[in-house]
Amino acid sequence: MKLICIGRNYTDHIEELENEKPKDPVVFIKPDTSILLKKQPFFIPDFSDDVHHEIEVLVKINRVGKHIDKKFAHKYYNEIGLGIDFTARDLQSELKEKGLPWEKAKAFDGAAVIGKWVSKKEFEDVDAIDFYLEKNGDVVQKGNTRFMLWKIDELIEYVSKYFTLKIGDIIFTGTPAGVGAVNPNDILTGYINNQQFFSIKVK
Repeated sequence: MKLICIGRNYTDHIEELENEKPKDPVVFIKPDTSILLKKQPFFIPDFSDDVHHEIEVLVKINRVGKHIDKKFAHKYYNEIGLGIDFTARDLQSELKEKGLPWEKAKAFDGAAVIGKWVSKKEFEDVDAIDFYLEKNGDVVQKGNTRFMLWKIDELIEYVSKYFTLKIGDIIFTGTPAGVGAVNPNDILTGYINNQQFFSIKVK
């Protein structure tokens, strides 16, 4: 399985990092080795001094598809989740300045937190999901999928032009503003509609 991640999908986050608004979704891949194992802490890697949290709504693909039309995209997922795309911001900035790929900053071991999954039927509208991240009990990121530049079905249509989607693939749909550095002993807890989806400790 693969993790397909979307960058720059919330205007406030684009402005936060002083990036240009893209004409198309920004897409990158994380390998399955980047998934943080259940009940394990997140260890800050020794190659970075500035690892940031990025909370994101997740979608799990439930059937194989290629060149999926937007009007059929809803048939390709039944579950919604929540996770973190950890980013070694200092390394990412260095790589971007050189025009190099981001993988070392985004796809390292443990860089993808995947919380629990719930049926999409629990939501009246998957394009209006409230979610937020607490760091040590304080809300540091807060978003709603209504503010995504490209909604879930549009992302599935776009991504499937380039990559065959397989059962178990996960789409990270992008992060809102409020990203920030994590430090040892931080507790990161993610919520959708006040329901906890994950809680991890940083070491």
